[in-house]
Amino acid sequence: MGSFLSYSVAVLVSLALHLGLLAVLFVGWEPETTRVMIQPQYIEAKLVELAPKKVVQPKAKPKKPKTDSAKQKREAKKRRDKLAAQKKAKDKKREQERLKALSEKQRLEALRLAEEQRLRDEQEAAREAERKRLETEFAEALAAEQAEINAQEDERVANSYRQLIQQRLSENWSRPPSARLGMETLIRIRLVPTGRIVGVNILTSSGDTAFDRSVEQAAQKVEQFIELQGMAPDLFERKFRQVDVAFSPEDLRL
Repeated sequence: MGSFLSYSVAVLVSLALHLGLLAVLFVGWEPETTRVMIQPQYIEAKLVELAPKKVVQPKAKPKKPKTDSAKQKREAKKRRDKLAAQKKAKDKKREQERLKALSEKQRLEALRLAEEQRLRDEQEAAREAERKRLETEFAEALAAEQAEINAQEDERVANSYRQLIQQRLSENWSRPPSARLGMETLIRIRLVPTGRIVGVNILTSSGDTAFDRSVEQAAQKVEQFIELQGMAPDLFERKFRQVDVAFSPEDLRL
């Protein structure tokens, strides 16, 4: 606004001077000298205080929390397990999608082949089971046959030892005068593997004391069947650990 006023004053002054000059030239009139002073407009100067610049302080880096290595390992394992489970699920889904993508004919063909393979596997398993059953039955039959052969051989050998015992007892038995037909005394002889007699017991008495005593004396005279020392141990234990002998006036039976 101040500059506009100054400009207006200057224009008016300039116009008045020009008009006066024209009047002098044309009329010859000399005006009274007037002093005009042009004073400058004073501009009030004010200092503008600048606000102090803000110093941007660097932000302190946040301290990293202390980590638990065991916890990190557990979390890492969980992540791996999760990824593995996701991969497995994706693979399964991909396989399902692949199967779905097969044409109906291909799907039926795949099912047919799978069924044929299943039947072949079942047949093979049945044949294997039958083969094992036959092998087992054959082995059992063979073992039974061998056991029968062994039993017959054992019985044959045992009979030869029974005849030996019968002969030795008969040789050492003196029949008493009181012996009569129909009398019989049954004794049990206990033996050890050396063939020695370690005990004699009367199981069934003849009813005649002299007859029973003569039977006990016959076993005591023998004392030992040395021949039994050559017998197989298992045969001795099964058949000759104790032997029952029946004495009668007619014969001597085992």
